[in-house]
Amino acid sequence: MGLPIIFSIDDDPQVLRAISRDLKAQYRDKYRVLSTSSVSEAMESLVELQNKGEEVAIFVSDQRMPEMQGVDFLEKAMAIFPFAKRVLLTAYSDTDAAIKAINDVQLDYYLMKPWDPPEEKLYPAIDELLHDWQANYRPDFTGIKVIGYQFSPKSHEIKDFLAGNLVPYQWMDASSSDIGKQIIKTNGLCPTDFPTVIFEDGTLLRTPSLLDVASHIGLNAKVKLQVYDVVIIGAGPAGLAASVYGASEGLSTLLIERKAPGGQAGTSSRIENYLGFPAGLSGSELTRRAITQATRFGTEFLSPQSVKEIKLKDQYKTIVLEDDTEINARAVVITTGVDYRKLETKGIAEFTGKGIYYGAASTEASSCGNKDVYVLGGGNSAGQAAMYLSKFAKNVYIIVRKNDLTSSMSSYLIDQIKNTDNVSILGCTEIVEAKGDEHLEALRLVDLNSSEEREVPADALFIFIGARPYTDWVGLQIIKNNKGFIETGRDMKSHENFKQVWKMQRDPYLLETSSPGIFAAGDVRAGAMNRVTSAVGEGSMSISFVHQYLSEV
Repeated sequence: MGLPIIFSIDDDPQVLRAISRDLKAQYRDKYRVLSTSSVSEAMESLVELQNKGEEVAIFVSDQRMPEMQGVDFLEKAMAIFPFAKRVLLTAYSDTDAAIKAINDVQLDYYLMKPWDPPEEKLYPAIDELLHDWQANYRPDFTGIKVIGYQFSPKSHEIKDFLAGNLVPYQWMDASSSDIGKQIIKTNGLCPTDFPTVIFEDGTLLRTPSLLDVASHIGLNAKVKLQVYDVVIIGAGPAGLAASVYGASEGLSTLLIERKAPGGQAGTSSRIENYLGFPAGLSGSELTRRAITQATRFGTEFLSPQSVKEIKLKDQYKTIVLEDDTEINARAVVITTGVDYRKLETKGIAEFTGKGIYYGAASTEASSCGNKDVYVLGGGNSAGQAAMYLSKFAKNVYIIVRKNDLTSSMSSYLIDQIKNTDNVSILGCTEIVEAKGDEHLEALRLVDLNSSEEREVPADALFIFIGARPYTDWVGLQIIKNNKGFIETGRDMKSHENFKQVWKMQRDPYLLETSSPGIFAAGDVRAGAMNRVTSAVGEGSMSISFVHQYLSEV
């Protein structure tokens, strides 16, 4: 397979020569630049490229072409190369069409003609798109290989961990992959060895723990300093923002994450209402950008490690990890977020990891090809998952207790769902039972209006319900509400135990818990808005309060 391709099309020979010239001048060392003035020729070329196993990184298409408008061409091209970035060349009068295309064909960028000088108006935009494309590009694979069974909770755990940490891997089903079977035979593997992970250097691990995998992919499992200015517990949007601001403002900063960075937001296939990204971005893109930014400023990242306790020692906070490692900090920010609430319905626990998944739509979507898939939940995460799964599954059914999605989901997602033929909403419906042999095969549903029950075939169920804060480990008499969310700021003053716990002369800072110098931000905090943007804001804000606290001690 050759170099990835930048594909341009324009019926105006002069414009086509100009865009081809500029693209070749900048990118010919790493990309092949192909161009054509004919839509029909372009479509024939794309089919040929697909059959040869070539990969298109970016399409650059003029909007006004006699055979077909650029938006329509991009829509057809998406069917062949769905992961390529899409750029529309427009005149000023076509701006409305370009903006409409952001929704219609998930346009990544529109470029006004003329684009001189390209160093200012063309290359920065193309560089950014190529950078994003490369983050998800899977060339002829030479990286980590995971061999196991599709309906294995342990296999799912490893796949989800690698995906959450933005590590590319190749999944091979031990029962169906020809390459996988060859590797199994060569290495003398048996069913009890699965999942097996093979790393780039040839190291083979049978049924590895997540810590084993982490050590081989270069995740930091050791702390470097005796004392940190601030330790942030949880690498969701709030924790990532706090780590960026803490490190950039000169604080020695440690970020601890028990699973993978990004939190629930990191698993979102598309976040379309995040400020500054009119075409939207995936949770993994947002996470990757934030991790890169934080580490560039000097944040240390410790993963996968769980905190089981915080102890007070003089003016220091001692964070105790699950392996009893102790880390000293002058201040702590808790940003552990929330977990999806577990569904106690009959059969759910039995088939979790075997066709039933909490979140993880992006991890398991490829296994849902031409299948009937169910999504339980009516929030934005459920809607984003349904839209992503619709690209793979034959049918996607969203199960909600209410009549519709209007009270719980953003309108832009509701509109997208309405316009997607293979996504349906099952309102006023609950799951009574999950059924199957070795994996999920069917769901028993009940109509809440009529109490009528029915059984439907189901190949997979993705659960996105409720929000349970990850605070069971939090002690120190830190005040929480009756649902386990951490109380902060002046709101604690009305709590009956506040005066017994808070011994400072001043009032708590806005995001400070009942233990001075320990702060909470994001979804884990009582009263939080449960939005990515607000979590980022609170994480950033927490560092200003850390500075104020550190100036006192």
